[in-house]
Amino acid sequence: MILGGLQKTTLIDFPGRIACTVFTVGCNFRCPFCHNKDLVSQELFKKSGIESISEEYFFEFLKKRKKILDGVCITGGEPTIWKDLPHFCQKIKDLGLEVKLDSQGSNPKVLEGLINNKLIDFIAMDVKSSLDEEYLRAIGRRLNRKSSAQQKQRKNKDMEILNLTKKSIKIILKSGLEYEFRTTMVPKIHNKAIMVKLVKDLKRIIGSRQYNYYIQSFRPKNCLDSEYLKIEPYNEKQMEEVLSAVRKVLPKTKLRGNSE
Repeated sequence: MILGGLQKTTLIDFPGRIACTVFTVGCNFRCPFCHNKDLVSQELFKKSGIESISEEYFFEFLKKRKKILDGVCITGGEPTIWKDLPHFCQKIKDLGLEVKLDSQGSNPKVLEGLINNKLIDFIAMDVKSSLDEEYLRAIGRRLNRKSSAQQKQRKNKDMEILNLTKKSIKIILKSGLEYEFRTTMVPKIHNKAIMVKLVKDLKRIIGSRQYNYYIQSFRPKNCLDSEYLKIEPYNEKQMEEVLSAVRKVLPKTKLRGNSE
C-alpha cells in the first residue's frame, strides 16, 4: 500500500480510543467535494509534493507507541482498493491494537473478509447520498451521452455501484462490530428532500435493527473540484432543520459534534 500520511495521535477519529490515523493513497470514487484531494489518486499525490511514509516506518512507530495507543484508524483515499489491506490490518492486530476502517463501501467482499477474519473492530462508512442517481452524482459519475450500447454498459456499472453500496451496509449491520454510517451534507449535492430520500433508503435496509447514523457539515477545504472551495457550508440552523426532517424517518440520527 502507498501510505500518504500519519496523524500520530487522535482522540476523535476512533471513538473511545487513543489512536493514530494512517492515510492510504487512491480511491475509486471522484466525489467533487472530497477534502482529501491529494489522496484520490497516485497522480494527484505526486503533484502534491507530500512525501509518502514507508510501512517499515509506520510499524516501527506503532511498536514504540503501542503502550500509549489503543488503536489505528485506517482512512484514505479508500483503503479497500489495496489487496494487501488484510495483511496490513493483521500486522496491526499482532501488536495488540484495535483497527478502525473508514470506507465508502464500494468493496463489500473486502469488508466481509476483514470482518470474518476479525481484522477490524470498528467500521465507519460514508453514505454519499440517496441510493439512486443522486448517489452517482455525488461520487462524480457523469451522464453518458454516447451510443445506446455504451449507455447500457454505463447503466449496468452504475447499478453495480449502488448494489455494492447496499450490500456493504447490510454486511456492516450484521457484523456485530462497532460502526457508524455518516453523510456529509454539501450544498449543490444535498438538500432536505434528498436527505429525506437518503434516510428512507437506509430505513428500508436497516429495518428494525439498531443503527448509528450521523450527518455532518461540508468543509470547503482542499476539495477535488476547486469550485467547491467557493461554496458556503450549511449553517447550524439549516443543519438542524434537515436533522428534524431526517429524524421523522430515522429518529436516532445525530449531528456530528452534537452531544445528543
